[in-house]
Amino acid sequence: MKLYRSAVTPAILVLMVMLTACTQHIPYRTNNEFCINSGQSNSQNCDAHSIQQLPAGEGANYLLGFIEFDDQGQLWDRKQMQAVVDKFATEAANKDLLMVVFVHGWQHNAAPEDGNIKTFRNVLTKLSMDEKHFSEASGQPARQVAGVYLGWRGESISVPLVKNLTFWDRKNTAEKVGHGGVTEVLNRLEQLKSAKDSTQSGSSATRLIVIGHSFGGAIVHNALTQILESRFIHTTGPAGLASDAKGFGNLVVLINPAFEAGQYTPLSDMSTERGFYFESQLPVVAILTSEADYATRYAFPAGRWLSTLFESTHLSTRNNAVTHQEETISQDDANVAAVGHFKPYRTHKLYPEQVLLRSSVDVPSSDKSVRSALAAASVWAANDAPGSKISIADLTLERTNTSAGRNPYLVIQVDRNLIANHNDIDDPRIIDFIQQLIFISNLPEESKKSLIKKVDIPSPSN
Repeated sequence: MKLYRSAVTPAILVLMVMLTACTQHIPYRTNNEFCINSGQSNSQNCDAHSIQQLPAGEGANYLLGFIEFDDQGQLWDRKQMQAVVDKFATEAANKDLLMVVFVHGWQHNAAPEDGNIKTFRNVLTKLSMDEKHFSEASGQPARQVAGVYLGWRGESISVPLVKNLTFWDRKNTAEKVGHGGVTEVLNRLEQLKSAKDSTQSGSSATRLIVIGHSFGGAIVHNALTQILESRFIHTTGPAGLASDAKGFGNLVVLINPAFEAGQYTPLSDMSTERGFYFESQLPVVAILTSEADYATRYAFPAGRWLSTLFESTHLSTRNNAVTHQEETISQDDANVAAVGHFKPYRTHKLYPEQVLLRSSVDVPSSDKSVRSALAAASVWAANDAPGSKISIADLTLERTNTSAGRNPYLVIQVDRNLIANHNDIDDPRIIDFIQQLIFISNLPEESKKSLIKKVDIPSPSN
């Protein structure tokens, strides 16, 4: 009996420590009343509110909504979603919106002190200031920036080191969330955009951007992949000729996404087998993965290898319309590798034009962002051929020789100087790069034409 007790006691102690270290499984935004924080010392504290208005500076402001999901992937409170969507709908009745959705990843949640929320607020602040600058330069009304933070329990244990063992537990939860209520939320937001488009006869400037990080990228992919596949196929023009490939909203961005390349195979195959895209084709999906993201580069395939040990795979083939050759894809490799580290699916590299210390990198001005994005949009449309290089946000985006020009599905390997590890998404250059992709993908055509006339943008070389 003593031996039995001595053997079981350490296990019980470990279990007790893990249970007491579990993070709370609760919603953080329980007040659905609209809250305005003016930035003054006596402003209302909006931390508990699901829908907020926050100052961006120089008289600009942005909306920030929170919609939370439980461990089963369902909405914590449907009234919370309705409060956010209803407020956006009210705003959209009188103005155009720039809606940006962010889905956080591993070891994050919707708690007010979460670092991802701070980063997201910085992005919304910069977008609001850029909108103000766009409006002044083009004479077009500024859009209301409206952010939505989709929260779930990305951290289940708070003990340092031990919490790193939750990678696979949280992957399972992320898959439930991606197949749960997120699809409904994203479709309701896109419905707002579609309603605005239908009432303004092509002049609507309302746009929708969806961003996911880490397991948040997996959530977004799971929620939207079948929609994206359907819209790629069902885009035809006159006489059955293929037109621009349509996506979801206006742009989907996945940063260090933690899902296997095999899940991305249909979209990669379809976009690779099409060898030509029109000058009007805009980016649809951008996947950014750091070469220094060791969580998805090493830990992810190790876990996938164990979990897929008894699955059957084979070698598959596809046609590359650029090289006019058949490519052989190992299903076994695609089944264990994270999508951003699977070389056959890679379309771009992103690296700095000048290597700088993070501390010496400044947030670019709105004027610089506008000029850079307009120049990049011009080159993308006119001369984005296989092997071409585009300068965006003081970075070089280099297309591989095997990817068609203007292929709207971008799988980008990012230099370690820009994203240092799995959770590093705070470099101002990466934030500005994403903001400029947003600009390229969603700026209304009339605003773009007005800006090009007022800003000296050189013509792209052929």
